[in-house]
Amino acid sequence: MSTKEPSEADILRPINTLTKKYFLVYGIAAIGLLAFIVAWGYQLQKGLVVTGLGDWGSGGGSTWGLYIGAFIWWVGVAHGGIILSAAVRLLGMDRYMPIARLAEMTTIGGLSAAGFYIIVHMGRPDRMVTSIIGHYHITVNNSPLVWDVTVITAYFVLSATYLGLTLRYDVNRLRDDLPDMFEPIYKIMTIGYTKREDEVIQRMVWWLAAAVIIMAPLLLHGGVIPWLFALLPAMPAWTGGIQGPMFLSIALMSAISGVIIISYGFRRAYDWDHIITDDIFRGLLLWLGFFTLLFLWFQLQAVFNGIFLGPLDKAHAAEAKIAHPLYRIAIGLIFASLVYIFVQGIRPELFSKKRAIVVSCAVLMGTLTEKVLFVVEGFMDPHFNIYANTPGTYFPSAIEWLSLVGTTALVVLLFLNLSKLVPVVELHAIEHLRGDHEHSEEATEPEVEA
Repeated sequence: MSTKEPSEADILRPINTLTKKYFLVYGIAAIGLLAFIVAWGYQLQKGLVVTGLGDWGSGGGSTWGLYIGAFIWWVGVAHGGIILSAAVRLLGMDRYMPIARLAEMTTIGGLSAAGFYIIVHMGRPDRMVTSIIGHYHITVNNSPLVWDVTVITAYFVLSATYLGLTLRYDVNRLRDDLPDMFEPIYKIMTIGYTKREDEVIQRMVWWLAAAVIIMAPLLLHGGVIPWLFALLPAMPAWTGGIQGPMFLSIALMSAISGVIIISYGFRRAYDWDHIITDDIFRGLLLWLGFFTLLFLWFQLQAVFNGIFLGPLDKAHAAEAKIAHPLYRIAIGLIFASLVYIFVQGIRPELFSKKRAIVVSCAVLMGTLTEKVLFVVEGFMDPHFNIYANTPGTYFPSAIEWLSLVGTTALVVLLFLNLSKLVPVVELHAIEHLRGDHEHSEEATEPEVEA
């Protein structure tokens, strides 16, 4: 355990320092995003025909593919991130306070990537206005897709408000050490700020956290998102009440894995071993193991009910799912991650941060693969298979693969830019850690004999 005392200078280091590695990562991310934007421009010019998607029922294949699978995955990352941050505040989990803001920023990044996928998959961006916004007063009453857009928009506003409220305290107290070039932004962020509002803000943030925890299983990744699929009776692979709990478990798995990777990156880049400690990584791994176990249990329930309970079409869909090599690889990656987490919990000497990163990457790849297969297999095994004589296959095109590169680069750029604007670790976390550090020093001081 590090003996360094956390300070304001530590959390200001990302803002006040520029390194070659920062520019290198920024350049790679910018190239990745630019490559996808060019590819998307080509798609806008030629149409969705340049993707691997097909007209289900006429030309075979699947009308939803990697775009929708990745959309679900990014929404899960976003929802899981804000749930993690809300749990830290609501349940008094001060141990994880140093990574709470990183989780909140993960939510903003995930929702941005998910929203981007909606626009990309619509074919023409103007349809967002003509088809959704223009007829919102009609479609909001009966369209799960419009419910989805509504919930994501509302959650983005909620998450941004949540993050903005917690930043007011930090920006006001650290203002003299923040860059003058961003003075207009800081003025907007702290409009009307007084020290008397701190207690009020804490109560507001607590109630926002409570709202997040309540909304998660009812409206977010445990509600509206799985309803998009579970409410379509023609697709036996999608129906069933298990979809809500399964989606929520995937959201938490993906978010925790993402936060582990992001936290490790900041810790290594800015020498934060005394802020983002090994205990935080150990704790996050245990939580990851818990939600991974729940996910595998939900998968088992869905497969067994599909195969042995039926009806016949649902059994065929379940059999096709478990026979797919990519599904077996995805579940294998997730199961192997669970085994390591369980073993290192019994034998702590097997823990290492690099192994935690490997496990997190394996979980992210597994959950993304499972979600894409979930979407595609739903189209391949419908109830009314009247187009069986025109079978089709689906494999993502280069443009679709580039969308993963582009959205990941978008999230990376968001973190790189925010890290130069505001502290990515809360000042409250530093104050709490400093108090713990002083308390531990007092406890270890030798008693002086009278």
